[in-house]
Amino acid sequence: MKNLSIKISLYLNYFVFAILLNSVGIVILKSQNNYGVDEVQASVLEAFKDLPIAIVSFFLASFLPRLGYKKAMLISLFLVSVACLSMYYGNSFTAAKILFATVGVSFALIKVSVYSMIGMVTQGEKEHNSLMSSIEGVFMIGIAVAYFLFPLFNIEGKSNSWLNVYWLLAAMSIASFLFLFFTNFEKEPEIPGANLQEDFSQMFKLLTKLLIIVFVISAFLFVMIEQGIMTWLPSFNDKVLKLPENVSIMMASVLAICLAIGRIFAGVITQKINWLWVLSICTILAMAMVVFILPKTVNINVGAINTLADIPLIGFAFPIVGLFIAPIYPLLSSVVLSALPERLHSPMTGLIVVFSALGGTLGSRIIGWLFKNEGPENAFYYTLLPMGLLLISYFILRKVTVKNAL
Repeated sequence: MKNLSIKISLYLNYFVFAILLNSVGIVILKSQNNYGVDEVQASVLEAFKDLPIAIVSFFLASFLPRLGYKKAMLISLFLVSVACLSMYYGNSFTAAKILFATVGVSFALIKVSVYSMIGMVTQGEKEHNSLMSSIEGVFMIGIAVAYFLFPLFNIEGKSNSWLNVYWLLAAMSIASFLFLFFTNFEKEPEIPGANLQEDFSQMFKLLTKLLIIVFVISAFLFVMIEQGIMTWLPSFNDKVLKLPENVSIMMASVLAICLAIGRIFAGVITQKINWLWVLSICTILAMAMVVFILPKTVNINVGAINTLADIPLIGFAFPIVGLFIAPIYPLLSSVVLSALPERLHSPMTGLIVVFSALGGTLGSRIIGWLFKNEGPENAFYYTLLPMGLLLISYFILRKVTVKNAL
């Protein structure tokens, strides 16, 4: 298969970073239990992760085609390998901040490179949509693995045992580095402008287009929802459902698995059904889950729970919201990237990453504040507002894309 080794490398890199990035919810829980910080203090880890993503993407996205996507990804994998070992030896809330800051910087380079390369190894909107959805699906599988990987090393009575997972994560990063190093990239990326200043200005020129403005607002709203739920679901399981710490973390994997299934499935059905109707129906169903299923989850009475099998079935219901919010991000990203020439994919991806990071930080901080001030049983109800705004944005985005195509 053409470009198979490149695609495998993209999958591997995204898989490793999925585990690292989305362990933030687990580390937030561990920070509260091990390092003596409260919910609002712990939520700053999301900012240490997302703000570097936004800053690096903003300043370097347009420059990466000149550096080369392969070099950018190799630098990223090297940095996170070192950061994982630093977390093991640092074993403090400060070390956790440094870890996620490094992961944020590295992921900015990875995501811009991966999203830009999708356009280089695919032909046509359908193939672009399919690879985008499958890569994002693999990302969600990585998240699900994280929720089982960390409890595997988390031994009750040994407060520092969970840190051993970072040796494995460092080894995975090094393995991905070596696979990428020996992968041959035949096609050179197109340079956005004539010089570095023009490269950078392309990002600002994109922000003058209505299509891009509507999209970045939509991406911001979605990531606010996804990261708000994903980051705080382990804490929700711990504080509301009263699950043991390890079970709380593993339980959160249900959301990640649903997100993975939803994204992979979306890549198939959008070949037959217009993306507008797929996203509209999915968002309405997600809102229905929050309105009708979440209250039942909050009010369940649980007895002694030691494993996932001990949890009542209704306890698994709310994380299934992941099935319905899953297609939103990759489909919106694919719609916009497919509508742009290949030379603008890198600066456009920079905008995607910047506003996604800002949305993730704000979403996590808002949910963290709501956990503390409104109670963990009420926090997730506030996701209905951005969901409603997203629903409106789909129709605006569809109207703009159709108008641009004419």
